[in-house]
This record gives sequence, C-alpha cells and structure tokens, in this order.
Amino acid sequence: MALSLKIYKKGHEIPDLPGTDVFHSKKLFLVYEATPGYSPYMIVAKDEKDKIVSYMLAVIRKTKLLIPPFYIKRCEIYGRGVYLNSIFVKEYLFAQMLQFLTNNIHRKAFLIEFRNLGNALWGYKYFRENNYFPVNWLRVKSSLHSQKTAEERFSPSRMRQIKKGLKNGATVEEASPEDIHKFAKILHSIYSTNVRKQLPNIAFFDQLQKQLVTNQEAKLFIVKYKEKIIGGSACIYTNGYAYLWFSGGMRKSYAMQNPGILAVWAAYKDAFDNGYSHLEFVDVGLPFKKHGYRDFVLRFGGKQSSTRRWFHFRWQWLNKLLIKIYV
Repeated sequence: MALSLKIYKKGHEIPDLPGTDVFHSKKLFLVYEATPGYSPYMIVAKDEKDKIVSYMLAVIRKTKLLIPPFYIKRCEIYGRGVYLNSIFVKEYLFAQMLQFLTNNIHRKAFLIEFRNLGNALWGYKYFRENNYFPVNWLRVKSSLHSQKTAEERFSPSRMRQIKKGLKNGATVEEASPEDIHKFAKILHSIYSTNVRKQLPNIAFFDQLQKQLVTNQEAKLFIVKYKEKIIGGSACIYTNGYAYLWFSGGMRKSYAMQNPGILAVWAAYKDAFDNGYSHLEFVDVGLPFKKHGYRDFVLRFGGKQSSTRRWFHFRWQWLNKLLIKIYV
C-alpha cells in the first residue's frame, strides 16, 4: 500500500489526531506555536485511504550561545512518535518519517536530536542510514507502582529537609491561572544562572495552562512562603507516566524553607497519589560528567539507567566524523 507524508507548520491545519501521547499531540504543538523562539512541525503519515497511520511532533528552538552567532537552532523530538493499528510495521513507518523529517528539517536546524526513545536499540538501523550518530545518555526515573509511598522512597535526610521546609512556613499547592506569570518569572530567575538548560518564554507556561492543565495532562506546582512564590515545578502526564519537565527554588534566599526540594516532592507525591506508574526527569544533564541537578534528584530515590540519544548535524562531514568517534 502507498504511504503519503505531510508536514504541518500551522496548528489550525492539523487534522484530529487519534492517540494519547502528549509529547506528540496537537495540544503541545499549539503550546510551542504560541511560544516565541519555538517552531513546531507535525509529520503525519496516511495510507492510500487517507487514514492516519502515524505521526510525530518535532520542535525547533533557538538555543543561546556565549559566543557568536550567539544562538543556534536545534530540533528536538521526544520519543518515537505515535503508531496506530495498520498493515504497516512500526519500524517501517518510523524509517519513512525519520527520512522525511531529516530531509525537510536539516536545513532549518543546525542540529536534530531524538531523546527518550525507551529501548536503546530502537531505530538503530534507520538512524544509521540517515547519518545520525548515537551518544550514550543517562535517565533518572522512579517506580511508583509498589506499595511504598512517595516519601518512603526518599532518604532520611531528604525527608528531614521536607519536614523542615514545611515546619518553617512553606506551603505547596497547584498553581492557579493567576499564579502563572509569577511562577514563570521565578523559574527564569533560577534558570538564568544555568546556561546549559534554557527555560521557555513565559508564554509557554500560559499555553501549558490553557492547553494541557485544564485536561489534567499537565500540572504546575508552586511553593509559597508568606504568600510569595519561592519555587515550583511543571509536570506532563502521558501513557501512565509523569514527567518532571522543569523545577527549581530560591534556595539561597529561602534556605530554611527548602523550596527546590519541596517543588520536586510535590510532583512525586501528586504522581503517586494519582496512580502513575513512574516519574521521570526530562533532562538530568550530560552523561560524561558529574552534574549537580542529577545528584540532587537521585536523592529522591530515583534510579539511573543508560540509554541513547541520536544526533544529526546540518554538516554531513561533521556527522561522518562523529560517527567514526561514537559508533
């Protein structure tokens, strides 16, 4: 059977997409579309009866640099995409969409990156055929489906810090629409000192509230002290998993309240109380060096595992060089 592929650049043009993967949903496309510095692309594959058989969301974002040209455009894809029941094999559909995406995106973005693929061997043959190179990476996630509560997984010292923060007047709650701008500004002030990981424009969190929070596909948690927001976290929920995307707290100004720790604790507790099987941290740093944030989250009882990320640069000579190094 014939397969046709199309790339959508405008949210209102995207047809209704069956499936439940939030990372490849039309709703998340609309979040990115409304956020300055982000350009989403939805690749949709249809069979000869014009029925959707698979789709994949990619987003190009501007990444700041400390040297000229001061920013680059990088394309990121979370996961494999969505594959619906059809006569086509998943691997075949993935191979077609990967080639289509690479041919259409590589001139628009300096770098294409696939992350959170699950099985480290997924798509190996097809990535190699399209001149991608793999880098071993680390993931941190916590299993929540045993009889242990969220708190029972934490170290005793971590629990003391949580109790200390609450005893010293900190409170934790879900953010209301009125809290979003203050929440985003606090995270921006925290992330501004971490040049490796950027935080999206405030519009991203506004749209997250409108598109996903209202349907319980995302939640924003805030930590308050004397009615002032001093920390918070943002989670996305999909296919039985909770993903902690952003978190932080004003730990220097409010050391006695431990806002960064409480922000993560809120995400853990909520995920456990609502029956999610795992909580995973979306990005815990580069795999080949010590990283403060990864060490921080591991103290919440999570387990570290090895996986792969696949990369493709605009310059083919660079891909070939890095393939020799990493493959």
